[in-house]
Amino acid sequence: MSIVVVRPGLLTTLQDLGRPGHQHLGVPVNGAMDQISHRLANMLVGNDESEATLELTLNGPTLEFRTDAVIALCGAAMPSDGGGEEVPWWRPVRVPAGTTITIGRPEIGCRAYLAVAGGFDVPAVLGSRATALTGGYGGFRGRALKKGDVLALRSPQEAQTVRWVRLLVRHHRGLAYPNWSVSRARMPYRVQPQTVRVVPGRHWQTFPVAAREQLTRALYRVALDSNRMGYRLEGAPLEARRGSDVLSEAVVMGAVQIPSGGDPIVLMADRQTTGGYPVIAVVAGIDLPVMAQIAPGEDVQFRMTTIEESYEAAAEREHQLGRVKQALDARLQH
Repeated sequence: MSIVVVRPGLLTTLQDLGRPGHQHLGVPVNGAMDQISHRLANMLVGNDESEATLELTLNGPTLEFRTDAVIALCGAAMPSDGGGEEVPWWRPVRVPAGTTITIGRPEIGCRAYLAVAGGFDVPAVLGSRATALTGGYGGFRGRALKKGDVLALRSPQEAQTVRWVRLLVRHHRGLAYPNWSVSRARMPYRVQPQTVRVVPGRHWQTFPVAAREQLTRALYRVALDSNRMGYRLEGAPLEARRGSDVLSEAVVMGAVQIPSGGDPIVLMADRQTTGGYPVIAVVAGIDLPVMAQIAPGEDVQFRMTTIEESYEAAAEREHQLGRVKQALDARLQH
Protein backbone atom coordinates (compact mmCIF):
# COMPACT_ATOMS: atom_id res chain seq x y z
CA MET A 1 0.00 0.00 0.00
CA SER A 2 1.80 3.10 -1.18
CA ILE A 3 1.78 6.42 -3.02
CA VAL A 4 4.60 7.34 -5.43
CA VAL A 5 5.69 10.96 -5.77
CA VAL A 6 5.79 11.74 -9.49
CA ARG A 7 6.31 15.47 -8.93
CA PRO A 8 6.92 16.82 -5.42
CA GLY A 9 5.48 20.32 -5.75
CA LEU A 10 7.12 23.39 -4.24
CA LEU A 11 7.16 22.23 -0.61
CA THR A 12 5.25 19.10 0.36
CA THR A 13 5.83 17.71 3.84
CA LEU A 14 4.18 15.36 6.28
CA GLN A 15 2.71 17.30 9.20
CA ASP A 16 0.46 16.55 12.16
CA LEU A 17 -0.47 18.57 15.25
CA GLY A 18 3.21 18.91 16.19
CA ARG A 19 5.33 17.82 19.14
CA PRO A 20 4.53 20.21 22.01
CA GLY A 21 6.09 19.71 25.42
CA HIS A 22 9.72 19.58 24.30
CA GLN A 23 10.62 23.25 23.82
CA HIS A 24 12.53 23.28 27.12
CA LEU A 25 14.85 20.77 25.45
CA GLY A 26 15.32 22.96 22.38
CA VAL A 27 12.92 20.92 20.21
CA PRO A 28 10.61 23.03 18.01
CA VAL A 29 6.90 22.21 17.90
CA ASN A 30 6.55 22.04 14.08
CA GLY A 31 3.24 20.62 12.79
CA ALA A 32 0.57 21.84 10.38
CA MET A 33 0.53 25.58 9.72
CA ASP A 34 -3.27 25.57 9.25
CA GLN A 35 -4.44 23.10 11.87
CA ILE A 36 -8.14 23.59 11.11
CA SER A 37 -7.84 22.42 7.48
CA HIS A 38 -5.56 19.60 8.67
CA ARG A 39 -8.09 18.44 11.28
CA LEU A 40 -11.03 18.62 8.87
CA ALA A 41 -9.20 16.55 6.26
CA ASN A 42 -8.58 13.84 8.85
CA MET A 43 -12.20 13.93 10.02
CA LEU A 44 -13.42 13.40 6.47
CA VAL A 45 -11.48 10.15 6.03
CA GLY A 46 -12.26 8.77 9.48
CA ASN A 47 -8.81 9.37 10.97
CA ASP A 48 -7.96 10.74 14.37
CA GLU A 49 -7.39 14.49 14.04
CA SER A 50 -3.75 14.07 15.09
CA GLU A 51 -2.93 11.76 12.15
CA ALA A 52 -0.29 13.08 9.74
CA THR A 53 -1.38 14.69 6.47
CA LEU A 54 0.52 16.02 3.48
CA GLU A 55 0.88 19.79 3.71
CA LEU A 56 1.00 21.28 0.20
CA THR A 57 2.48 24.77 -0.19
CA LEU A 58 1.80 27.15 -3.10
CA ASN A 59 2.17 24.47 -5.79
CA GLY A 60 0.90 20.95 -5.20
CA PRO A 61 2.43 17.59 -6.15
CA THR A 62 1.59 14.84 -8.62
CA LEU A 63 0.95 11.54 -6.82
CA GLU A 64 0.45 8.02 -8.19
CA PHE A 65 -1.74 5.79 -6.03
CA ARG A 66 -0.62 2.17 -6.16
CA THR A 67 -3.48 1.03 -3.97
CA ASP A 68 -7.12 1.90 -3.48
CA ALA A 69 -7.33 4.78 -1.00
CA VAL A 70 -9.78 7.21 0.50
CA ILE A 71 -8.49 10.78 0.63
CA ALA A 72 -9.71 14.25 1.52
CA LEU A 73 -8.33 17.61 0.38
CA CYS A 74 -8.93 20.71 2.51
CA GLY A 75 -7.45 24.19 2.71
CA ALA A 76 -6.35 26.52 -0.07
CA ALA A 77 -8.27 26.10 -3.31
CA MET A 78 -5.90 24.26 -5.68
CA PRO A 79 -7.07 22.81 -9.01
CA SER A 80 -6.85 19.02 -8.84
CA ASP A 81 -7.13 16.33 -11.50
CA GLY A 82 -7.37 12.58 -11.02
CA GLY A 83 -7.31 10.44 -14.14
CA GLY A 84 -8.98 13.15 -16.20
CA GLU A 85 -11.62 13.89 -13.55
CA GLU A 86 -11.75 16.87 -11.25
CA VAL A 87 -11.00 15.84 -7.69
CA PRO A 88 -13.57 17.45 -5.39
CA TRP A 89 -12.46 19.08 -2.14
CA TRP A 90 -13.87 19.10 1.40
CA ARG A 91 -15.30 15.57 1.16
CA PRO A 92 -14.06 11.96 1.21
CA VAL A 93 -12.95 10.69 -2.20
CA ARG A 94 -12.24 7.06 -3.07
CA VAL A 95 -9.20 6.88 -5.39
CA PRO A 96 -8.77 3.60 -7.32
CA ALA A 97 -5.34 2.00 -7.58
CA GLY A 98 -3.42 3.26 -10.60
CA THR A 99 -4.86 6.77 -10.43
CA THR A 100 -2.50 9.73 -10.73
CA ILE A 101 -3.63 12.91 -9.02
CA THR A 102 -2.13 16.27 -10.01
CA ILE A 103 -2.60 19.29 -7.75
CA GLY A 104 -1.79 22.76 -9.06
CA ARG A 105 -1.34 26.28 -7.74
CA PRO A 106 -3.84 27.77 -5.27
CA GLU A 107 -6.53 30.13 -6.42
CA ILE A 108 -7.23 31.25 -2.86
CA GLY A 109 -4.94 30.74 0.12
CA CYS A 110 -1.47 29.29 0.42
CA ARG A 111 -1.58 25.76 1.88
CA ALA A 112 -3.69 22.65 1.49
CA TYR A 113 -3.83 19.31 3.30
CA LEU A 114 -4.25 15.81 1.91
CA ALA A 115 -5.36 13.12 4.36
CA VAL A 116 -5.45 9.39 3.58
CA ALA A 117 -7.67 6.97 5.50
CA GLY A 118 -5.41 4.98 7.81
CA GLY A 119 -2.58 7.50 7.63
CA PHE A 120 1.00 7.44 6.40
CA ASP A 121 3.29 4.70 7.67
CA VAL A 122 6.25 6.72 8.95
CA PRO A 123 7.83 6.47 12.41
CA ALA A 124 6.94 8.91 15.16
CA VAL A 125 9.77 11.02 16.60
CA LEU A 126 9.13 12.32 20.11
CA GLY A 127 5.51 11.35 19.71
CA SER A 128 4.92 13.12 16.39
CA ARG A 129 5.18 12.45 12.65
CA ALA A 130 5.63 16.15 11.84
CA THR A 131 8.56 17.05 9.59
CA ALA A 132 11.24 19.20 11.26
CA LEU A 133 12.96 20.67 8.22
CA THR A 134 15.74 22.47 10.09
CA GLY A 135 16.51 19.46 12.28
CA GLY A 136 16.13 16.85 9.53
CA TYR A 137 13.91 14.46 11.48
CA GLY A 138 10.28 13.37 11.53
CA GLY A 139 7.94 13.03 8.57
CA PHE A 140 9.45 11.31 5.54
CA ARG A 141 13.21 11.13 6.23
CA GLY A 142 13.13 14.55 7.85
CA ARG A 143 12.69 16.47 4.59
CA ALA A 144 10.29 17.68 1.94
CA LEU A 145 9.16 15.12 -0.61
CA LYS A 146 11.24 14.48 -3.72
CA LYS A 147 10.50 12.89 -7.08
CA GLY A 148 10.50 9.10 -6.78
CA ASP A 149 9.72 8.94 -3.05
CA VAL A 150 7.40 6.09 -2.07
CA LEU A 151 5.04 6.83 0.81
CA ALA A 152 3.84 3.71 2.61
CA LEU A 153 0.27 3.75 3.94
CA ARG A 154 -1.27 2.08 6.96
CA SER A 155 -4.46 0.04 6.59
CA PRO A 156 -7.57 1.89 7.76
CA GLN A 157 -9.04 0.42 10.92
CA GLU A 158 -12.38 -0.21 9.20
CA ALA A 159 -13.03 3.53 9.29
CA GLN A 160 -16.66 4.46 8.67
CA THR A 161 -15.64 6.58 5.71
CA VAL A 162 -13.93 3.64 4.01
CA ARG A 163 -16.95 1.35 4.39
CA TRP A 164 -19.34 4.02 3.22
CA VAL A 165 -17.38 5.17 0.17
CA ARG A 166 -16.91 1.56 -1.01
CA LEU A 167 -20.64 1.46 -1.62
CA LEU A 168 -20.23 4.13 -4.27
CA VAL A 169 -17.63 2.08 -6.12
CA ARG A 170 -20.29 -0.37 -7.22
CA HIS A 171 -21.73 2.33 -9.44
CA HIS A 172 -18.65 4.27 -10.45
CA ARG A 173 -15.33 2.94 -11.75
CA GLY A 174 -13.35 6.16 -11.33
CA LEU A 175 -13.25 8.54 -8.43
CA ALA A 176 -16.10 7.96 -6.00
CA TYR A 177 -17.42 10.58 -3.60
CA PRO A 178 -20.64 11.76 -1.95
CA ASN A 179 -22.74 14.65 -3.24
CA TRP A 180 -22.16 16.64 -0.04
CA SER A 181 -19.14 18.41 1.40
CA VAL A 182 -18.05 20.33 4.45
CA SER A 183 -19.09 23.96 3.96
CA ARG A 184 -16.30 26.38 3.09
CA ALA A 185 -18.44 29.37 4.06
CA ARG A 186 -16.62 29.71 7.38
CA MET A 187 -13.14 29.42 5.89
CA PRO A 188 -11.53 32.77 6.80
CA TYR A 189 -8.86 33.22 4.11
CA ARG A 190 -11.02 34.46 1.29
CA VAL A 191 -10.38 38.22 1.13
CA GLN A 192 -7.48 40.58 0.42
CA PRO A 193 -6.07 42.29 2.33
CA GLN A 194 -6.52 39.72 5.06
CA THR A 195 -7.36 40.93 8.56
CA VAL A 196 -5.69 39.09 11.44
CA ARG A 197 -6.56 39.62 15.10
CA VAL A 198 -3.76 40.09 17.64
CA VAL A 199 -3.55 40.46 21.42
CA PRO A 200 -0.99 42.56 23.30
CA GLY A 201 2.39 40.84 23.61
CA ARG A 202 4.71 40.57 26.58
CA HIS A 203 6.47 43.85 25.73
CA TRP A 204 3.44 45.79 24.46
CA GLN A 205 3.66 48.52 27.09
CA THR A 206 7.36 49.15 26.47
CA PHE A 207 6.77 50.30 22.87
CA PRO A 208 5.97 53.96 22.14
CA VAL A 209 2.28 54.76 21.71
CA ALA A 210 2.95 55.67 18.06
CA ALA A 211 4.37 52.19 17.38
CA ARG A 212 1.39 50.48 19.05
CA GLU A 213 -1.05 52.52 17.01
CA GLN A 214 0.85 51.95 13.78
CA LEU A 215 0.80 48.16 14.22
CA THR A 216 -2.95 48.06 13.67
CA ARG A 217 -3.15 51.02 11.30
CA ALA A 218 -0.51 50.06 8.73
CA LEU A 219 -0.82 47.56 5.91
CA TYR A 220 1.98 44.98 5.81
CA ARG A 221 3.09 42.71 3.01
CA VAL A 222 4.42 39.19 3.62
CA ALA A 223 7.99 39.17 2.26
CA LEU A 224 9.02 36.68 -0.40
CA ASP A 225 11.64 35.10 1.88
CA SER A 226 9.02 34.11 4.47
CA ASN A 227 8.70 30.44 5.37
CA ARG A 228 7.39 27.98 7.95
CA MET A 229 9.73 29.43 10.59
CA GLY A 230 8.44 32.97 10.30
CA TYR A 231 6.79 35.62 8.14
CA ARG A 232 8.84 38.76 7.55
CA LEU A 233 6.55 41.73 7.05
CA GLU A 234 7.35 44.70 4.84
CA GLY A 235 5.87 48.14 5.46
CA ALA A 236 6.50 51.22 7.56
CA PRO A 237 9.02 50.13 10.27
CA LEU A 238 7.83 50.41 13.86
CA GLU A 239 9.55 52.78 16.26
CA ALA A 240 11.89 50.91 18.58
CA ARG A 241 10.85 50.05 22.14
CA ARG A 242 12.21 51.89 25.13
CA GLY A 243 15.18 50.34 26.92
CA SER A 244 17.62 47.63 25.90
CA ASP A 245 16.94 44.41 24.02
CA VAL A 246 15.27 41.63 25.97
CA LEU A 247 16.86 38.42 27.17
CA SER A 248 16.04 35.30 25.15
CA GLU A 249 12.84 33.66 26.35
CA ALA A 250 10.34 31.07 25.16
CA VAL A 251 8.25 32.03 22.13
CA VAL A 252 4.90 30.86 20.80
CA MET A 253 3.42 30.54 17.33
CA GLY A 254 2.06 33.90 16.25
CA ALA A 255 4.45 36.01 18.31
CA VAL A 256 5.05 39.32 16.52
CA GLN A 257 8.69 40.19 17.12
CA ILE A 258 10.20 43.59 16.38
CA PRO A 259 13.94 43.48 15.61
CA SER A 260 16.11 46.61 15.64
CA GLY A 261 15.19 47.48 12.04
CA GLY A 262 11.52 47.82 12.98
CA ASP A 263 10.04 45.37 10.42
CA PRO A 264 7.79 42.84 12.23
CA ILE A 265 8.44 39.10 12.12
CA VAL A 266 5.55 36.71 12.86
CA LEU A 267 6.81 33.38 14.22
CA MET A 268 5.13 30.32 12.70
CA ALA A 269 5.05 26.53 13.15
CA ASP A 270 8.79 25.85 12.65
CA ARG A 271 9.85 28.74 14.92
CA GLN A 272 12.87 28.43 17.19
CA THR A 273 12.17 27.59 20.84
CA THR A 274 13.46 30.92 22.23
CA GLY A 275 13.85 34.44 20.88
CA GLY A 276 15.58 37.64 21.94
CA TYR A 277 13.52 40.23 20.06
CA PRO A 278 10.77 42.09 21.93
CA VAL A 279 7.24 40.81 21.27
CA ILE A 280 4.78 43.63 20.67
CA ALA A 281 1.78 41.37 20.00
CA VAL A 282 0.69 37.77 19.43
CA VAL A 283 -1.65 36.54 16.70
CA ALA A 284 -4.85 35.35 18.37
CA GLY A 285 -5.14 31.57 18.27
CA ILE A 286 -8.40 31.78 16.33
CA ASP A 287 -6.54 33.49 13.46
CA LEU A 288 -3.36 31.39 13.30
CA PRO A 289 -4.89 29.37 10.40
CA VAL A 290 -5.69 32.67 8.68
CA MET A 291 -2.09 33.84 9.00
CA ALA A 292 -0.87 30.48 7.70
CA GLN A 293 -2.90 30.91 4.52
CA ILE A 294 -1.45 34.30 3.57
CA ALA A 295 1.01 33.78 0.74
CA PRO A 296 4.27 35.69 0.23
CA GLY A 297 3.51 38.91 -1.61
CA GLU A 298 0.03 39.24 -0.09
CA ASP A 299 -1.07 41.85 2.43
CA VAL A 300 -2.15 41.59 6.05
CA GLN A 301 -3.65 44.11 8.43
CA PHE A 302 -3.67 43.54 12.18
CA ARG A 303 -6.67 44.26 14.39
CA MET A 304 -6.36 44.38 18.18
CA THR A 305 -8.62 42.13 20.24
CA THR A 306 -8.67 40.99 23.84
CA ILE A 307 -7.55 37.67 25.24
CA GLU A 308 -11.11 37.08 26.47
CA GLU A 309 -12.56 37.65 22.98
CA SER A 310 -9.90 35.38 21.50
CA TYR A 311 -10.78 32.58 23.92
CA GLU A 312 -14.49 32.99 23.21
CA ALA A 313 -13.92 32.84 19.45
CA ALA A 314 -11.70 29.76 19.82
CA ALA A 315 -14.33 28.03 21.97
CA GLU A 316 -17.00 28.77 19.37
CA ARG A 317 -14.79 27.37 16.62
CA GLU A 318 -14.21 24.17 18.59
CA HIS A 319 -17.98 23.91 19.06
CA GLN A 320 -18.48 24.21 15.31
CA LEU A 321 -15.82 21.57 14.62
CA GLY A 322 -17.54 19.28 17.10
CA ARG A 323 -20.82 19.72 15.22
CA VAL A 324 -19.05 18.93 11.94
CA LYS A 325 -17.68 15.72 13.44
CA GLN A 326 -21.10 14.73 14.75
CA ALA A 327 -22.67 15.39 11.35
CA LEU A 328 -19.97 13.33 9.61
CA ASP A 329 -20.41 10.44 12.01
CA ALA A 330 -24.16 10.50 11.34
CA ARG A 331 -23.76 10.62 7.55
CA LEU A 332 -21.11 7.96 7.37
CA GLN A 333 -23.19 5.43 9.26
CA HIS A 334 -25.63 5.17 6.37
